[in-house]
Order: sequence, then C-alpha cells, then structure tokens
Amino acid sequence: MAAHSPGVSRADLVADAALALLAERGMRGLTHRAVDEAAGLPPGSTSNVARTRQALLELAVRRHAEREARVLALTELPEPRGGPEALADGLALAVHRSLTRHRALLIARYELALEATRRPELRAYYDRTGAVFREQLTALLTAAGSPEPDRHVLSLAAWAEGLLFSCAAGSFNSRTPDLEEIRTGLRELLVSLLGSRPGGG
Repeated sequence: MAAHSPGVSRADLVADAALALLAERGMRGLTHRAVDEAAGLPPGSTSNVARTRQALLELAVRRHAEREARVLALTELPEPRGGPEALADGLALAVHRSLTRHRALLIARYELALEATRRPELRAYYDRTGAVFREQLTALLTAAGSPEPDRHVLSLAAWAEGLLFSCAAGSFNSRTPDLEEIRTGLRELLVSLLGSRPGGG
C-alpha cells in the first residue's frame, strides 16, 4: 500500500490498511506490524494510533462503516415516494457497486462480523455502526409507504445480504449478477412488500 496520502489522516490510513489485510489474509493476518507494513508506515505507527487489538478492530469497524456508507449512498437514492420500482432502481445500483467495485470491502465486513460474534465488546461497537444504515433504510421504506417498516427492513436486508454474501464469498462467488438482474429481484421483493402503486399505496 502507498505511503500516507495527502488529506488522509493517520488513523484512516491505518484503518484502510487493516481492512485490506482482513480481505486479503483474514483475521489471523491482522497484526499491528502487518498494518505498519501494508500502510507504508514506520514500525510502531499502528500501535500509536490503536494500542490494543480491540482498539484496532474498532478503528477498522468505524472506517468500514464510513466507506460502506459512501458505496451504498442511501442519501442519493431516488425520492422514495416514487414507489417500489424507483426505490429498487436506486438500491440495485448500490448493491451492484458493492459486488463489482468494492468486493474486498465486503470480505472485510464478513471478517469483522464473525469476529464480533466472539468479542462482546466488539459486538456492541459493530452493532452501533450498523444501526445507522438500518435507520436510514427504515426511513426510506417508511417514506415509500411501508405499513411495517421494521419488518420490511429485515426482509430487504436479508435479501440483499444473502445476495452479497452468496456472490462475494458463497456458492455463487464465480458469478456476479448484472445490474438488471439485481434490479428485477429487488423490484419483485419491494412490490410484494409495498404494493405496485407509487408510494406503496
């Protein structure tokens, strides 16, 4: 990895290197020394930013949430009152972008999620960062006319997460669906949840 880039903080540089290592080598490959090397930093630099492994993992989770938010860009989706078809179009772009241009970020997330199942202190931190995405999705579905946004968010997240995992790390890892396939699947799901008329009415 390149040395410190202008405009990128030392903490973000360390976190980005940690995420890259998680995707490339898995949790066992994540060490302070390995992050120093991957980030092109002097030995000990990572320890100065995140002294413990827990601190390094929390830093990676925070940075992952920031980067994934930009990839998914829920705030840039079409007006949800345009109905499930419009919402599906925007969500499909986000899902397709994750699979085609940010697959390593997905793999890093799975590594962090699994580690969170073994570390209660990381679980709480991981869940707090994930709650922001869930709240945004709930707001979108509410605006689109969902009568049960909490339940519908779970259904939508489960569909998207299943597709992402299957194609990034699961049994469909050798085949990435194109944008139209993803859009069709999301339209079918959202129409079943919200109805076919604009606003879900």
